[in-house]
Amino acid sequence: MTSSQEPRFAEKALLVDGTEYRYFDVSEVPGSEALPVSLKILLENVLRCARTPDEARVFASRIVEAGRDGRSGEEIEFMPGRVLFQDFTGVPVFVDFAAMRDAASGRGADPTLVNPQIPCVLVVDHSVTADVVSCSEAARENARIEAERNAERFSFLKWSAESFQNVSIVPPGRGICHQLNIERFCTVAMSGAAPDGSLCAYFDTLVGTDSHTPTANGMGVLGWGVGGIEAEAAALGQPITMMVPAVVGLRLTGELRAGVSAMDAALSFAELLRSRGVVGKIVECFGPGVASLTATQRATIANMTPEYGCTATFFPPDAVTLDQLDTFGRTKTERSLARAYLEAQNLLADTETPVFSEIVDFDLGSVEPSLAGPSRPHDRLGVAGLQARFRASLAEHGRHAGDRFEVSFGGKTHALGHGAIGIAAVTSCTTATDPDMMLACGLVARRAVELGCKPVPWVKKVLAPGSHATTELLARAGLLEPLDELGFTTCGWGCMSCIGNSGSLFDPMHRIAGECELVSVLSGNRNFEGRISPDIVQNYLCAPALVVALSLAGTVDIDLEREPLCSGTQGPVMLADLMPDASEVEQLRRSLVSQSLFQGSDDDLFRGDESWSALDASRGETFSWDDASTYVRRPTFLDDALRSDSIAIEDARCLALLGDFITTDHISPAGAIDPSSSAASYLRAHGVDDADFNTYGARRGNHEVMMRGTFANIRLKNKLVERTGGWTVDPVTGEEATIFDASESARRAHHPLVVIAGKMYGSGSSRDWAAKGPALLGVRAIIAESFERIHRSNLIGMGILPLEFMPGEGAETLGLTGLETYSSGAVSLAQGLPEPMTTSVRARAEDGTITEFSVRVRVDTPTEGAYLASGGILPYVLDGLVSRRATAHSS
Repeated sequence: MTSSQEPRFAEKALLVDGTEYRYFDVSEVPGSEALPVSLKILLENVLRCARTPDEARVFASRIVEAGRDGRSGEEIEFMPGRVLFQDFTGVPVFVDFAAMRDAASGRGADPTLVNPQIPCVLVVDHSVTADVVSCSEAARENARIEAERNAERFSFLKWSAESFQNVSIVPPGRGICHQLNIERFCTVAMSGAAPDGSLCAYFDTLVGTDSHTPTANGMGVLGWGVGGIEAEAAALGQPITMMVPAVVGLRLTGELRAGVSAMDAALSFAELLRSRGVVGKIVECFGPGVASLTATQRATIANMTPEYGCTATFFPPDAVTLDQLDTFGRTKTERSLARAYLEAQNLLADTETPVFSEIVDFDLGSVEPSLAGPSRPHDRLGVAGLQARFRASLAEHGRHAGDRFEVSFGGKTHALGHGAIGIAAVTSCTTATDPDMMLACGLVARRAVELGCKPVPWVKKVLAPGSHATTELLARAGLLEPLDELGFTTCGWGCMSCIGNSGSLFDPMHRIAGECELVSVLSGNRNFEGRISPDIVQNYLCAPALVVALSLAGTVDIDLEREPLCSGTQGPVMLADLMPDASEVEQLRRSLVSQSLFQGSDDDLFRGDESWSALDASRGETFSWDDASTYVRRPTFLDDALRSDSIAIEDARCLALLGDFITTDHISPAGAIDPSSSAASYLRAHGVDDADFNTYGARRGNHEVMMRGTFANIRLKNKLVERTGGWTVDPVTGEEATIFDASESARRAHHPLVVIAGKMYGSGSSRDWAAKGPALLGVRAIIAESFERIHRSNLIGMGILPLEFMPGEGAETLGLTGLETYSSGAVSLAQGLPEPMTTSVRARAEDGTITEFSVRVRVDTPTEGAYLASGGILPYVLDGLVSRRATAHSS
C-alpha cells in the first residue's frame, strides 16, 4: 500500500481481539461475487499490492472480466506473501543473491540492496540420502554422512541466514518443506506492516521452488511452484507477472470408500485431469464431497498438482481448515485472525456456485486402491492390474517373464526374475502428511509380523517421514517396532527416494541390474525414468501400506488378487490378509492426532543439531568465495547476460533433437553423478575422490558441475545419436561427443545453439537448472511443439528464447534432422511484447536445401519481454535495484 492517508478502493478496517487491521474487501469490487475463491484471493492481492490505485483497478478489472467469462485473461502482477525453498533449489538462489551483492558492490552500490523483501523459509530436506537402512543407527548415520558431505553448502546457508534479513533456515533432519509448511507455516491469513506503519491483514499466499508447493492448497492457502529464478525475483520484491488463469471447477460428490486412501484419490485426480488438459489453469474443488475429506487428505491430493500440469489444485478454506489450524497448534491470535478474516471476506458463508471455465464431475466413491507406473504419475492402474502393466512394459523393452538371475545374500542364493523390487520406499511429501496413510502402513507391518511374515533380503527398504510429528504418531500407536522388524526403520527426515536419494542398491542387485529389469515401489509423487535409481527401470507409485505389502513379495510380477504375497508361520499370506480395517485406522487417528503431536517451538525447528551448530560460517555483507570449493562457486550468469531489444538466432547448431514429454528430470542434473560423466571428470580434476562425488542436487551451488550434467540423464534419447544419455554430434567435427564437450566446441567456434523438441517440453518439477544449464551451454533458443508453464518462464528468466512450432508441425513433419544450421527472423522486444508475435526459422541442410517454417514467439507478457531484453530476470532485477537507489540519492 502507499503511504497516502486517503484509503484505497475497497480498503476497510477489521477489529480482531482488540487489534485493528486494514484489509481489502473483495466484495466491494463489482462482479466479484461470481468469482471462484482462488480468483478472489488474486483479486485481493492486486488491490493491496499494485503500485498505484489506478493500476489496482486495471488489474482488478482484468481478473473480474476473465473470471465472469470463465476464461483466462490479460496480464496481472502477483506478489506472494512469502517464499518457500528447499535446499536443492534454494542454495543456488542464495548463491545468486550473493553474486548479485558482488555485482552491486562492483557498481559502487550498497550490496545490502540485494535482500529479500518478504519472508523466506528454506528447509534443508533434499540433502539426506538413504545410504544406511534397516538398522537402529540408520537415521543417525545418514545425518552424519549428510553433514560431512554438505559442510560447504550448509556453511553457506548459515551465512545466508545471518547476512540476509527476512530469511529463516530450517536445518537438516527436521522434515520436508511441504509437510513442515502444512504443519508449521500455513496460517490461511497473514498480517504485516504496510509502508505507512499500519497493520494489514491479507490472505496467506506463497510461491515455492519445489513444484509440489501446491500441497498448501489443501489448507486453503493459494500457492504454486515456480523456478528458482522467479522465486528469487519475488523474494527481492519483484511481482510475478502472470495471465489471469482460467479456473476449472472440480465438483466432488460422494466420499472415499473404506480402505481407499488419499493417495489413491490423488492418482485418480492425476489420471482424470491430465486427460482433460488443465495445464496453466487452476483447478478449484467444490461440491458436497469436499467436506468429507480431511485437510491432510486434501493436501495429499493437492500435492499431486504438477503430475497433471495445472497451476494449483485449490481447496477453499472452510471449517475443516480452521479445525486443522487448531490441531496443528496455531496461536490463538493466528486462529482468531484467520476466522475473522475469512468471515470478513464472506468465504465461510454458503454461496452460489461461481463461474468456472468448465466443470468436471468427480465421484470420490469411484476411487479404488491404485498404483501408477511404470514411468508416469498419471498412468494409474487398479491394484489387480499391476502384473499385466509390468509385463506389458517388460515386453516393450524386449524382455520376457521367466528369466532368472541369481543373487546371494548372507550365504543364501535366490533366483530372481524380472520385476524384482530393488527399492521399497515409504517416502515423504505425498503421503506422510496424512496420518491415516501412515497409520495404515504401520498396521500392515504389525499384521505381517503377527502372521510371521519375514522380509526378503534383496529389497532396500526406506522409511523417511516428512516430519518428527509423523514419527511420533507411529511411536504413540506402537507401530515403529513392527515396521522396524520388516526393515522399515526410520532412516532420516526429508525427501529421499522420490528425488533419487535412495543411495545405492544392495551390491548383488546392482550387479544384475543390466540384465534383470528391476523395479521400485514408493509412496512418492514422481516415477520418471532414471529418477529413482539408475539401476531401476520401472517405478510404481502407491500408498505406503501397499509399499510395505509389496516389499514382502519382493516382486511386482505377481497377481495381487490370486497369489500370496509371501508365506507366514501359518501358511500363505494374501494382500487382503494384511490390509487394515478402515475403522481401526480412524479410531487410532481420533485418539492420537492432537495438538500435543505437533508441539514444539520455532526455536527447536530452526536450531539444528550439534553438527549444524558447529559449522563455521563466514561473516559480512558479501560472501567470501573459496576458489577451491567444489560445492559453492560464484556463478557467471550476470557476466554472460546478453542485453538487446532485438533478438535473432543466426547460424545456430542443434545441440539436441528431442521427442515428446521431455521432463526437467531429463534436462536438469539430478541424482548420483555417473563416474563416466563430464561432471565426474571435472570433480576428479579438482581433487575429489569418486566416493565423495555426492549428488548433482547437493552440488547445485557449483555451476561448473551443473552445466556438465545438463542433458546427461541416462534415459534421455537425443535423436542425433543412437546411444541414450548425454550424447550428441559435435557441431564442428561431426563426431559423437558428450553434450558438454559439443557445447564447448560450439563456443570456441562462436556457434550459438538451439534445442528442438516435441510436446510438453519441460514437464515435471520446477527445476531452475533445467534453464540455467542450457543457458550456460550456449543455448539461445528452444524450438518445441509446446512448453510446460513453469519451464517456459524459467527459460525466459535465463535469457533463452522459447519458440513454438505452429499447430500440427514439428521436427518430424517438417523433415528436420537436427544437422541443419538454424537462423530466425529478428524479434523486437522494445515494447515488451514481441514484435512480431510469430517469426520464421530457416533451416539450411548440409546439401544447401532450405526448410523455412513459422514459429510462435512464446513471450507472453510485456514483463517477460523486459526480462529477455535484459538478458534474464537477474540482471533486470539488479538493474532496477541499483537504478532506484541511484535515483533516490540524486533526488
